[in-house]
Amino acid sequence: MSVLAVGLSHKSASMAVLERASVTGDTLGKLLHDVAQAETVAEVFVVSTCNRIEVYADVDRFHAGVTVICELLARHSGVPLDDLTPHMYVHYEDRAVSHLLAVACGLDSVVVGEEQVVGQVREAIKLAARQGTIGRGLGDLGRAALRAGKRTRAETGIGRAGAGLLGLAVELAAPRLGEQGLAGRDVLVVGAGSMSALAVATAARSGAAAIVVANRTRRKAERLAARPGAAVTRVVGLEDLPAAMAEADVVICCTGAAGCVITADMVPARRRGGLVLLDLAMPRDVEPAVADLPGVTVIGMDALSEHRTSAGADDVAAVRAILETELAAYRSAVDAARVAPIVVALRAKAAGVVDAELARLAGRLTPEAASGLSLDEMAQAMRRVVDKLLHEPTVRVKEHAGSPKGEDYAAALRVLFDLEPRAVQAVTRVPTPGQEELP
Repeated sequence: MSVLAVGLSHKSASMAVLERASVTGDTLGKLLHDVAQAETVAEVFVVSTCNRIEVYADVDRFHAGVTVICELLARHSGVPLDDLTPHMYVHYEDRAVSHLLAVACGLDSVVVGEEQVVGQVREAIKLAARQGTIGRGLGDLGRAALRAGKRTRAETGIGRAGAGLLGLAVELAAPRLGEQGLAGRDVLVVGAGSMSALAVATAARSGAAAIVVANRTRRKAERLAARPGAAVTRVVGLEDLPAAMAEADVVICCTGAAGCVITADMVPARRRGGLVLLDLAMPRDVEPAVADLPGVTVIGMDALSEHRTSAGADDVAAVRAILETELAAYRSAVDAARVAPIVVALRAKAAGVVDAELARLAGRLTPEAASGLSLDEMAQAMRRVVDKLLHEPTVRVKEHAGSPKGEDYAAALRVLFDLEPRAVQAVTRVPTPGQEELP
């Protein structure tokens, strides 16, 4: 397995470019399927957030993989390839794995150490699992990334660098909101996804006077409102947005819509003197003309990207130490998985020999002779002997799996024990119990 990562983020492209390149909703599912069907790709998942879109794939050829992913990303985003290429980056094998781990830990975020990104990586993996485009290889990689993200938040203080995009947006809106932020304000949250859930929770903790959730599907908004501690006052449909904005002080937008959800003509005239809109969506939810309305403040992703926060050197060093540990563990697991089919096939062949000898022995014994013997005890003794004989070779092949001569050692086992290639391949195709389940 060779991991390839191709994408662009706030570090390589402007928010205007990222907005054009954004792939969400049904289009994201189509992108997954098209990449997965490419001849050179075995598995794929896509991390698509407000400040990045990255395609992670298991490929058998580097250049062919890069080419097909770039072409499909351009096709599904609707942005010409020549416009995308200057902003794209490519990571391969260890660098691709290390990059994903850094993303999940928040080291590559606009707000360093933000907590939302690990959830976004988890959702990316789950979506690929639902679409059938991810298997054991990238599933293990996803688990490693999520484990690194979880350890980062449990074992370091990097989360203190910022509460995330929403916290930064509220901070930038301080000149209009004042030091109290969302406290005592009427807050309207547009959307019902994970970022909207965070917005509702943040508004509730901040002491908002009222929290209204607006969403295209009322059922999803109602599920969000039913969460413990949500403190949602009511839910409305998107058709009720103008009326809801007439009563709001702060509007937090975070939908996955392909076009603008809030336009200038939807903003009530009587609110054009103290309305703050925090647009955390990509592509943007708020029409650019809204920012030109008198007295209306719009904080969007472009403003957030210009105020990237940095974490303390000690916290970053602690996170990088976790990344190195998890990267080493991942490499070891990949090496072990590479030789596991040989080990399983070897033990299966040995078990077959034992079973055949036991069957031969049982057929030759007379009833009188068999009555004085315990075939079960004989079988256990024979299997113990085989296990002891195979213990050292199987341990050694696992130990040498990651070494330069690891493949030679594995090949020697195949030859010495006359293992059928088809038997090894059959073991490779069988999923290990529990590996099918993704986080």
